[in-house]
Amino acid sequence: MTTHDAPVTEDLTVLTEPLKALANPVRLQVLQWLRTPEEHFPVHEVGVCVSHIQAKTGLAQSTVSAYMAALERVGLVRSTRVGKWTHYRRDEERIAQLMEQLRQNIGDIDLSQLARS
Repeated sequence: MTTHDAPVTEDLTVLTEPLKALANPVRLQVLQWLRTPEEHFPVHEVGVCVSHIQAKTGLAQSTVSAYMAALERVGLVRSTRVGKWTHYRRDEERIAQLMEQLRQNIGDIDLSQLARS
C-alpha cells in the first residue's frame, strides 16, 4: 500500500470536515464577517439574522441556509431561532480548538519563510 492509499484515521476527520466547509469561499467570507459582525450587519444580541447574511452575499436564502448549516454541522457557528428567523454567531471556542488541532497536526507556519519563497 502506498502512503496516499492509507486510510484516513478518524482523528483527522476532526480536521478535514471543517476544512471542507471552509473550502467554499462564500462560507469562509461569512465566517470572516461574523468575526466582527457589528462592522458588517445589524446585530441582534443572539447573533446575525440569516436574512442579513443573505442580503450581504446576494445569494438565495436557501443557498445561504445550506451554507450556514454546513458551518454549523462542523461546529464553526451556532444558531438561535427567534420567531421565524435563525440567527448565527461564531463558536469561538470550537474555532480555537480547530486552530490548535491544525497546529498540532501540521505545525506552526513560519511566515518569514513564506516571504522568501
